[in-house]
Amino acid sequence: MSAMRVSMAHVAERAGVSAQTVSRVANGSPRVDPVTRARVEKAMADLGYRMHRAARALRTGQTSTIGLVVSTLASVGNSRMLQAISEAAAAREYALAVVTVGDRGIRDAFARLRSQGVDGAVVLNEATELARDVDPPADLHVVVVDSPPDDRFSIVQTDHAGGARAATAHLLSLRRGTVHHLAGPSGSFAATERERGWREALADAGITAPEPVRGDWTSASGHLAADALRAATAVFVANDQMALGALRAFADAGREVPRDVAVVGFDDIVDAAEYRPPLTTVRQDFDALGRQAVAALVAAIEGAAPVAETVPAALVVRASSTRV
Repeated sequence: MSAMRVSMAHVAERAGVSAQTVSRVANGSPRVDPVTRARVEKAMADLGYRMHRAARALRTGQTSTIGLVVSTLASVGNSRMLQAISEAAAAREYALAVVTVGDRGIRDAFARLRSQGVDGAVVLNEATELARDVDPPADLHVVVVDSPPDDRFSIVQTDHAGGARAATAHLLSLRRGTVHHLAGPSGSFAATERERGWREALADAGITAPEPVRGDWTSASGHLAADALRAATAVFVANDQMALGALRAFADAGREVPRDVAVVGFDDIVDAAEYRPPLTTVRQDFDALGRQAVAALVAAIEGAAPVAETVPAALVVRASSTRV
C-alpha cells in the first residue's frame, strides 16, 4: 500500500484501535497509554502513514508548527538544544520555526512566531529570563527551558545545582583544599543554579566559598578569567567552553592539569573527551531535555495543565581531575 493511499482507518485496522485513537497519536496527545501508542506508531511505520499537515490544520485549527525562541545559537549548549528540539518535533510530525531575540525584545519574538501561525513555543536558556518579564500572548502556549517556578507555563530544566554539587564534592575528595569557581554570566538561570550547587557543597564540607570569577560562557572569557585563579588547586568551571580556555591559560602559566590544578566543567560537549587532558565534566542530557520540552508543549497545545520537570545531570570523571 503506497504512503499516499494510507488513511487513519487503515492504521486503526492494523493496530486494532479506533480511528480516534490514531488521531490522538498522530496529534501528539498525551491521552494515549504508552503500549497503545507504541502499537499505533508501529502500524504507521509499517504502512508508511504520514499525517498531512495542511489537512490537520484545517481540521483542528492547528498548524503543526512550533516555535523556538533563543538569544543566540553561538553557544554549544544552545546549538545542541536546537538539534534535540528539532528532532523531537520531527518525531511528532511538527515543523520548527526559530527566532532569535534581537534588540526589539522577546515581545517582538513572540509576535513574529504568531505571524507564522505556530501552535506554541519553547523558550530556551538565557531567553527565559526575558520571558519571565512579560506575559506571553494568550493564544500562544509556552514551555521554558531552565527557569524558576512560574505558573504561567511549563518548565523543563537540568538539575544544574545537583550536577554542580557532584562536581564540587568530587574535587573536594581529591583533598586539595577549597574549590574555586569560574562562573557563568550573572543573568543566567543555569549559571546561578550551578553556582548555588557549588556553594552548597562547600558549605556541607564546612568551607567558606571563595569569591567566584565570572565569564560569559565563551572559551575566550575562560582564558581571561583563569588569570585570577593562578593560585587555585581545584576549579569547577560552569561550562566546558570556558573550561577549554582555562586549560589553555593554566598551560600558558606553566601549571599542569591535573598535577597542579584539577579542573571540572559542565555540559559534556562532544569534544570534552578530546581536550588535553580529557575533561571531567557534568553531562547534560540535551536529547532528554529536547524530548521533554516538546512533549510538554504538545501536551499544553492539547489542553494539559503546566508541568515542571527536571532532568538529572551525571558527573563524568576523566583525566583533568584524577589523583596525582
